Amino acid sequence: MIGIREATPPDLAEVARLIRALATYERLADSVTWTEPELAEALFGPGTVPRVLIAELDGRVAGIAVWFRSFSTFLGRPGIWLEDLFVEPAHRGRGVGRALLEHLFQLDPNGRVEWAVLDWNVDAIEFYRRSGAAPVTGWTTWRRNGNSGPGTT
Repeated sequence: MIGIREATPPDLAEVARLIRALATYERLADSVTWTEPELAEALFGPGTVPRVLIAELDGRVAGIAVWFRSFSTFLGRPGIWLEDLFVEPAHRGRGVGRALLEHLFQLDPNGRVEWAVLDWNVDAIEFYRRSGAAPVTGWTTWRRNGNSGPGTT
């Protein structure tokens, strides 16, 4: 049985573990620079922006979705930006990722849920296609990391 719930401060160690596992999977482990107290403040402190969904399979944490509210000026309404979706490899193919996505879709059924996918991650791309999503053509993601200028992560 798959359960989806909001993460709470006691979930910090599991959330941190899954974020690190995602970074390793995406070949970006060196990009994780936070300490657990910093992550706790960012996720659960006052005025936090991100939200975290925990997926449990048979009572064990199996995946997470980190998301926050966005806004479309063209639609004139809020949407959702899915920052990270990660299901532990041992739990893939059992509906955990689908349950996380469906939960997000139901938070704003008339809104828009958007995310980015690494171009080499064929498994994720196919998973998202099966969920009814499609890539947005004609747009390129741009980034600047603080005063250090352009960054890759």
